[in-house]
Amino acid sequence: MARSVAKAVRALSTTAKPSPKAVRALSTTAKPSPPSMTPPVSLLVEKPSIAQFNPPKRLLMGPGPGNAHPRVHAAMSLPQVGHMDGAFLAAAEEIKTLLRYAWQTKNAFTVPCSGTGSAAWEAAVANLTSPGDTHLVLVNGYFGLRHCDMASRYGANIVKLEKPWGEVFSDDEVAAALAEHKPDTLWVAHAETSTGACQPMANLGEMCRDHDCLLMADTVTSIGGLPVKLDEWGVDACYAGGQKALSCPPGISPLTFGDRALRKMDERQARGEVTANWYLDMNMIKQYLVVNDFGVPRVYHHTAPISMAYALREALTILAEEGLEASWARHRASAEFFWDELEKIGLECHVPWEHRLPTLTTVKIPEGVDGGKVVTFLRENYNIEIAGGLGQLAGKVWRIGLMGYNSRKENAALVCAALRDALDAQGYYRAPGLLYKTRAHSRTSFHGSA
Repeated sequence: MARSVAKAVRALSTTAKPSPKAVRALSTTAKPSPPSMTPPVSLLVEKPSIAQFNPPKRLLMGPGPGNAHPRVHAAMSLPQVGHMDGAFLAAAEEIKTLLRYAWQTKNAFTVPCSGTGSAAWEAAVANLTSPGDTHLVLVNGYFGLRHCDMASRYGANIVKLEKPWGEVFSDDEVAAALAEHKPDTLWVAHAETSTGACQPMANLGEMCRDHDCLLMADTVTSIGGLPVKLDEWGVDACYAGGQKALSCPPGISPLTFGDRALRKMDERQARGEVTANWYLDMNMIKQYLVVNDFGVPRVYHHTAPISMAYALREALTILAEEGLEASWARHRASAEFFWDELEKIGLECHVPWEHRLPTLTTVKIPEGVDGGKVVTFLRENYNIEIAGGLGQLAGKVWRIGLMGYNSRKENAALVCAALRDALDAQGYYRAPGLLYKTRAHSRTSFHGSA
């Protein structure tokens, strides 16, 4: 009897003792959750019901962006690496080499800038403008006015040299303004995206050097699509965009500074001037993107847009494979075909033949035609995007781009067919099939190299 009682007591004591695992589980579940970990009873903002994005497939024939090359889209899907990874930095060096080819410059400081073309533009202004500097701005379109606004925000005194929108400046006009105003910087749009006019550049650099003045050029709509020769022209600072003749989506932009521009940066820094834009401070970017000869490691500045860098590298590689001269010739041939087709359907170009951009054409809206309805008609009936005018040319012109991957005769013919349908829908033609006589024009030598 005594043995049975003892056995029962031992069994009871054994089963009553929890296992170590049970003890740990009990202690864990017994602890109250911190207030921050307590699941909310209700959300302040309810979960939205938004499906996967499926944008329409359009032919982008406006002033930009144009359709990206399929290889560029494919490059953006490549595996990402870190922005300090050696593989990415090697790709950045290749981008710099390809940009020097596209711009025809040997500038050591030639970099991809994180942001659209406006970011590279503001980087040029922010790093090369001291308060009180004078900017002489050649204003013959919307983007000349934008430079006035931008530079004034960094303390520049603005002097405008103005021409009607669509015209270009003569060397004599620029030389007289340089002599009168003695600016620190001359700004010019090589390709004015609002008007479709190409500014002759050949002598501007020499004139600026005669007056100890920096030459800053906008090549957003010209790089890759027509001759751009920065070193030959003596350009000190230049920026561009990837979304036009380079056929890269917007989001990364080329920037280059020559020796005189870099010297201006050094002088500003020596005086204790701080660039008034941290994100676009090229003194800091140099420590990240420019290889030095002293073994100093690269310094992190911001997280670079990895996939956009892949895209720009591929776009520039495609340009190099085609060759600059071949790309320029293709853009010119497509543009001349387009201009001839426009005449056949009774439309006129805004800019004289000798100063037209092959990448972007401004087409006069005929009297009595609603230009906005034509833009809508092309989008809704043909999935083609074109754009209206800006500023002084709003309601007066359409802006139509033949840039990069889209610069092909079949695209030009399709746009003209769509325009004819849109005009016919507004009663512009007296009878179906009516063609206008080809207007005479001067086929002078290609303006783009001068």
